[in-house]
Amino acid sequence: MTSKDRALRRDSMAERVKQDLLRRIMNGELPPGARLVELQIAKKLNTSQGPVREALCELEGLELVVTEPYKGTRVREVSPRDIKEAYMVRSTLEELAGQLAATHLQGSVAPLIKIATSIREAARKKDIPGYARHDINFHRLIVESASNRILLRTWNSLAFEVRLQLWLARGKNDLISIQEAHWEIIDALERGDGKKAGVLLRNHIFTLPSDRCPPLIQIDATK
Repeated sequence: MTSKDRALRRDSMAERVKQDLLRRIMNGELPPGARLVELQIAKKLNTSQGPVREALCELEGLELVVTEPYKGTRVREVSPRDIKEAYMVRSTLEELAGQLAATHLQGSVAPLIKIATSIREAARKKDIPGYARHDINFHRLIVESASNRILLRTWNSLAFEVRLQLWLARGKNDLISIQEAHWEIIDALERGDGKKAGVLLRNHIFTLPSDRCPPLIQIDATK
């Protein structure tokens, strides 16, 4: 095996470890404060400590875990302020994505309709993990359709599915009401109205962390 092959294998295993830890954080198996011991994780996933260390570094970069001298690594409490700040960035990214994606999605929104239907079904069932998964797929498709690699890379790096699921799991949220915004966004993209799609995306995202944070400023989508 060449050094390049070994590096690719290590990167793949690090991603597997990261995704496993993300799943366990999202479903509450690893609650805030839970210790993350490299050796234990490596044994559980049948790997060495190198990929585990890389995965933990990535999660620390996402501010989902924290490492302290002499105390090790633990799952970090994601505060309402953390979520609010992340969603302020997300709203700006997706406003731009909506503007750029409209020309590519005009008359071609069938995939978005399919995902939005799954979001609505998850909302009716009060299926929070399902809702978060489908919702992120909906927004990711719009960001991908913007055809801007830097935008997509930045958006992906902020782990919004984890933040959304954590936020939804914390309080009483009217998922049926929240999901309705997706259909207005689809209508704007169907018409190729990037400006309105961007504003609708921005306003929709601004409403998400508002139950525990001061309301964020919204823009009039009718202008």
